[in-house]
Amino acid sequence: MDLGEGLRKAIARLSGATIIDAKAIKEFNKELQKALLGSDVEVSLVLALTKKIEDAALRSKLPDAVTPKDYITNLVYEELVKLMGKKYEPEMLPKRILLLGLYGSGKTTTSAKIAKFYQDRRLSSAVVCCDVSRPAAYEQLETLAKQAGVGFFGIKGERNVAKIVKEGLAALKDKKVIIFDSSGRNALDKELIVELKAINDQAKPDEKILVISADIGQVAGRQAKEFDEAVKLTGVIVTKIDGSGKGGGALSAVNAANVNIGFVGTGEKMNNIELYDSRKFVGRLLGIPDIESLVAHVQEAVKEANIKPEEMQIQELNFDTFYTQLKAMSKMGPLKNVMGMLGIADMPKGALEESEEKLKKYKSIIGSMTKEERMNERLMHDSNRIKRVAIGSGTKEQDVRGLLKDFANMKKMMNAFQNDRDMKRRLSKFMPKM
Repeated sequence: MDLGEGLRKAIARLSGATIIDAKAIKEFNKELQKALLGSDVEVSLVLALTKKIEDAALRSKLPDAVTPKDYITNLVYEELVKLMGKKYEPEMLPKRILLLGLYGSGKTTTSAKIAKFYQDRRLSSAVVCCDVSRPAAYEQLETLAKQAGVGFFGIKGERNVAKIVKEGLAALKDKKVIIFDSSGRNALDKELIVELKAINDQAKPDEKILVISADIGQVAGRQAKEFDEAVKLTGVIVTKIDGSGKGGGALSAVNAANVNIGFVGTGEKMNNIELYDSRKFVGRLLGIPDIESLVAHVQEAVKEANIKPEEMQIQELNFDTFYTQLKAMSKMGPLKNVMGMLGIADMPKGALEESEEKLKKYKSIIGSMTKEERMNERLMHDSNRIKRVAIGSGTKEQDVRGLLKDFANMKKMMNAFQNDRDMKRRLSKFMPKM
């Protein structure tokens, strides 16, 4: 069970409560503590948090027209936000960034992601390979830079990091943001500290950011302190938030170490990185919809898929327009993250995986149709066409028939929505303005 699921289950136990008394709060806090400790949040932080919730709940009167569940949810939300740290808002100015981290943290992938983040905001960016210890580090970063569409510099086989930095700065002098990807180790040792200081002295970075994997839990706090003492960090990036139940433990530990959290990594794709906002993070844990982030993800995905904004405005639903939607969805990262933004956090894992697999199949099936078949779905109600498309897409005929059935249902729903003016009016404020 991950942290969000544990929190939601603890709060759900209050659904039938009519009053908030000491007994109800103590029972709730036991479940809350279990969820937090199970996600590797440090014991003293858990005890302090639940004590604050208990004190606040018992000393104040339940407001009129507010249910005990909603009242406690709000208390938990506010206290967790404090526990998880502040919102990060970087200045969009030219800068040099040194990324540090141990093996397995996702540092090299994060280098390319951060470069893309700034380049997408009109600050030309590049990455420099200063990892001189890991085999294939040069090739990996070069490949990731191409995927991200950012500049790259490295000297293959060179062991002198100061020389790499010096020549890199000269070669990339036209870039506004330069990110230095340093070597990792299994632990922070003297050799790594010497290497980092050499990069620091030559590059004179404006930001020194530690990359930490969320799955290490509260150990993240100790790592943050150790690196901070060695090179004086300006921030931390926490990766692998998407699939880790330890995300809350890592984030709370880093905040307790008095180091700011800058970004969180939410997947493997280049756009799966977000500015850290504890309110949004905690909101998703509690199943609160995050429409603002969803709209931003849709817009980024549309851009990533090279789709023109007008193509997303569906006037008529056919396989061609549906294919455009699937292309955008495939760029949005794990379906679990998208559902979390919608406030739908408790879909069974099996159902999510099945849905993602189905969407991939549908994209392949439509990709194997002719232009005429995409524009006129009636043509696909032919067994010979179904067989041909199944073979062309590497799927089964029953998969093609499944698409036809789901597509027919979607078309019915869309027609019903278009004819419901009141529903359109109520939902219009949530729709993305592409």
